[in-house]
Amino acid sequence: MDRITKLKEYMKRQGNDSFLQHALALEYIKIGNDDEARKLFNEILKREPTYIGSYFHLGKLLERTGDPAKALRVYQRGIEIAQEAEDRHSYMELQAAYEDLEDIGSE
Repeated sequence: MDRITKLKEYMKRQGNDSFLQHALALEYIKIGNDDEARKLFNEILKREPTYIGSYFHLGKLLERTGDPAKALRVYQRGIEIAQEAEDRHSYMELQAAYEDLEDIGSE
């Protein structure tokens, strides 16, 4: 059984579990199914806006698929959430991603 199938099975039993949805989104990215990954990240962040890790991965997906303006907005929101949660590691990671993308846009 592949990882996607396993994760879907777990989700049937666990319901809307953000950890499992996030893991499934990452698996979809690995196989190039960005649309499904984007949907899952958006569902997670709509339901649980404090699930900080999804901001980084959604931002990277948006960068890669050619939507840098939306990626910047996602990073900015994630930065705000990380600050509120006093999650220094996530804050720094999101801030670095934001600044890197902003620097590319200003070149």
